[in-house]
Amino acid sequence: MASDATSAPAQLLGANDVDPVHEANRAGRSPFLLTCDHYGRLLPRALGDLGIAQSELTRHIAWDIGIAGVVERLAEMLDAHLIAQRYSRLVIDCNRPPSVASSIPAISEATAIPRNEAISAEEREARRREIFEPYHRRINAVIDGRVHTKRPTVLVSLHSFTPIYAGVARPWHIGTLYHRDTVLPRLLLKHLRSKGDLVVGDNEPYAVSDITDYTIPVHGEARGLINTGIEIRQDLIADQSGQRQWAERLAPILAEIEAELRAEGLV
Repeated sequence: MASDATSAPAQLLGANDVDPVHEANRAGRSPFLLTCDHYGRLLPRALGDLGIAQSELTRHIAWDIGIAGVVERLAEMLDAHLIAQRYSRLVIDCNRPPSVASSIPAISEATAIPRNEAISAEEREARRREIFEPYHRRINAVIDGRVHTKRPTVLVSLHSFTPIYAGVARPWHIGTLYHRDTVLPRLLLKHLRSKGDLVVGDNEPYAVSDITDYTIPVHGEARGLINTGIEIRQDLIADQSGQRQWAERLAPILAEIEAELRAEGLV
């Protein structure tokens, strides 16, 4: 196991690295704009393996397991635009303010990330400039375009969470996450709980804040959009069957919510 770089490259992403931004269904007509901050687990070639075993890169510390398959199918079913981020959160976490320590973690859960220890200001800036900024710049540009054409926008940021954290089992199947705006979370909680077969978290297993989150505070709350985060437990979406089932579960619920928002004149 080796890290291929010990100093910051002048250009982090090279010709053989993929673009950080993934999009699907750009022409989607739905008011829902789907984002996925932890969609991928790629590493820039210049950073090698970050000094960790390959097995670590399949864990939650590297990405949100299963959510990519859910969000791709959900975008298709809703006819919604999806904007996602392909690189591992261990390179830079695109749902953290760049100023906080967890933006580029030296330790994630109990795992040390040697390549992230004592990195220079220049390298930190390169990761922000080449991965974090293009992703959020694209989300912002899409919202700008929708506002300009007077298209309603409801922001939904999708994630997945571990079944057990710090030795404690998490009972929730799914959770809705929010801070200042409770319009969409309220409706989502109502519809999910009406199914009767789900343990639904109300700001569980996480709550949104300006310190621990970026996408919802910046693109949702600051722009006055109706918004929510959705967290699905990873063991439920670890394979394609589970991913399909959860997309098929969420799509009609969000369609019903869209109808309610339209009836209330909110979209």
